[in-house]
Amino acid sequence: MTVRYPDSVPAAVPFRITLGPLLYYWPRTTVFQFYAAVADAPVDRVHLGETVCTRRHELRHADWMEIGEMLRQAGKEVVLSTPVLVESDSDIAVMRRVCEQEVFLVEANDLGAVRCMGGRPFLGGPHLNVYHAEMFAWLVELGARGCAMPVEMDRTTLAALAAARPGGTSIEVMVWGRMPLAFSARCFTARHHRLRKDACEFRCLDYPDGLVADTGEGQAFFTLNGIQVQSATCLDLCAEVPAMAEMGVDSVRVSPHASGTLEVVAMLDAWRKGDRNAMRRGIMPAGALPSNGYWTGQAGIRWQQVEDDAGVTA
Repeated sequence: MTVRYPDSVPAAVPFRITLGPLLYYWPRTTVFQFYAAVADAPVDRVHLGETVCTRRHELRHADWMEIGEMLRQAGKEVVLSTPVLVESDSDIAVMRRVCEQEVFLVEANDLGAVRCMGGRPFLGGPHLNVYHAEMFAWLVELGARGCAMPVEMDRTTLAALAAARPGGTSIEVMVWGRMPLAFSARCFTARHHRLRKDACEFRCLDYPDGLVADTGEGQAFFTLNGIQVQSATCLDLCAEVPAMAEMGVDSVRVSPHASGTLEVVAMLDAWRKGDRNAMRRGIMPAGALPSNGYWTGQAGIRWQQVEDDAGVTA
């Protein structure tokens, strides 16, 4: 499948490039090597921390802090992200450790983390489900400086929210990577291997980009990532970044994968500098097909043809 990008690009497209938190379970050495490369990449903000499963212990809190300090020394803004699904006392302890440190800004991914911040500044994560300006304004009253939008948000809803959001706040939209769709108390990867969640043998380490699940007809349908369900396809909204910038979106998020991540970052950076040839080809993680998610308001599993306001199909 070929992804078509616009033939013309404005001389400068103003937006910040954000690297989202690492959603997969990688070996410790791999993680440190990846972020060493990120330090030299044209990324403006980097989100760190375990957001999916607190049983993953290749890296501890101190390791994330060490990586964060290295990235800050490289000129990056660093944000620590909290877990999304908080169930146990150990989950709460992880969340509090992130929220109570005062070195880096926090991305709150559930309302418990918002409460734990106690009015101190934070960023609202995509799992807070900010779909309208009233919710956005409420979070701002609690300390939010900005919010990342849910991956299910279509362009019409995004434009309306961006226009009505509180002044001085930022909006971030995920533009590349497998979409995080749902979380469960059950570990899907462990169940695939007929293991219990509390005796999973850390099988997620075997799947650096998650485990793709097919339908009975052989179509890639979901990606299993521990307790998280993701899209099987890779979201690619890079071509829509100029439209987002016109709406008032100031940050675009790239989700880390085992391949393609830094190439996409470099492509977006070249594009915002006015390189009209930067977006000539789609970059995908290994084995993934592209989709434009819910941007068109249609099914997010496949690539949908997009018409601009003039009725031109891309």
